[in-house]
Amino acid sequence: MPVLSLDDAVTFVERHRSPKTKVVFTNGVFDLLHVGHTRYLKQARALGELLVVGVNSDSSVRRLGKGDDRPITPEGERAELLSSLSFVDAVVIFTEPTPEELIRQLSPDILVKGADWEGRGNPGQAFVEARGGCMKFIPFETGHSTTNLLDRLKRSRI
Repeated sequence: MPVLSLDDAVTFVERHRSPKTKVVFTNGVFDLLHVGHTRYLKQARALGELLVVGVNSDSSVRRLGKGDDRPITPEGERAELLSSLSFVDAVVIFTEPTPEELIRQLSPDILVKGADWEGRGNPGQAFVEARGGCMKFIPFETGHSTTNLLDRLKRSRI
């Protein structure tokens, strides 16, 4: 599945939507794709029949304050890697500070974030729940993060 524009992602979801199809949406930076990411995405996909992943653009990652050296991997490559995973049905890059507008456009049935986001006022949660959908939190994979990978790499060079 190629990386989709917003319009193409909306068309893709609408083409596949049915009463028996639960559309799942999650988003993130997904910089330096690792096993924590893949486990998380597999669990998200298991909640429904269609998984759409929103990927933060490079500019939105910089606005998140993850560090001057982030993202390591450019947005197009991060999105391409995610789109190659068999359990990811569609990938779309978003440039806004949050995925709120993307979520409104896609109207997923289930919104997924890592458990570390629970209680943090998740963008799109109220919209999804008002439509009869739900928010799900997947347990965080301790020790598996891009920050941990970068820290290990920095320590190994010393």
